[in-house]
Amino acid sequence: MIFYYLGEYILLLKKVFKRPEKWRVYWKEIMHEMSEIGVGSIGLILIISTFIGAVMTMQIAFQLDSDFIPRSVIGQINRDSNILELGPTISALVLMGKVGSSISSQIGSMRVTEQIDALEIMGINAAGYLILPKLIAGVIMVPVLVIIAIVCALVGGLFGGVLTGAVTTNEYVQGIQGNFNGFTVAVAMVKAFVYGFIITSVPAYKGFHVRGGALEVGQAGTRAVVIGCITILACDYIITASML
Repeated sequence: MIFYYLGEYILLLKKVFKRPEKWRVYWKEIMHEMSEIGVGSIGLILIISTFIGAVMTMQIAFQLDSDFIPRSVIGQINRDSNILELGPTISALVLMGKVGSSISSQIGSMRVTEQIDALEIMGINAAGYLILPKLIAGVIMVPVLVIIAIVCALVGGLFGGVLTGAVTTNEYVQGIQGNFNGFTVAVAMVKAFVYGFIITSVPAYKGFHVRGGALEVGQAGTRAVVIGCITILACDYIITASML
């Protein structure tokens, strides 16, 4: 069965990437989706990333409570953890729950109310018109949100460490700057790009092929989030294993 669904998913993507009829119409939809996916999720990413960074600093300080380990190591570990893993992956899982369920419900509702059938009868590539703007917006805005998440996590780690007395400002900043490897940022951006594609394509597939009524639309949204989260974690392992 998994090969059936995988083939159905690939055939849908083939329709999605078919040449658009009018780029001007698609461009307007892309701008709208970028606002919905990116701007609409900034607040949630800010709050979650800031608290994750603060908690990480306190936990690292607790585990490295030794006179032989410099306190600047706390900032260094927090930096690398957030860039490589927590920033991209946690943000992607949160966005899958917020954005993914919305996309699946939106497209699924159009399917059960026969709006997609009406588009196809009029000769419009419904898959491309409904899904392609979301895919483009996802692969553009998710990396931007990941960058914001990383910055907020580092700032939150600074405030969390200073307020609890776990580390001073100079020690934390010294740890962030010391032994920095720019390749970690490249790995994070590759993850963010792949996650953006998954966050938009998997829920769109589940919504596009839903059958039934309102109950099935809700069930499709739940399955889309579960499958999307599992796919994100699997891709996280593959990218980490291949690039690091």
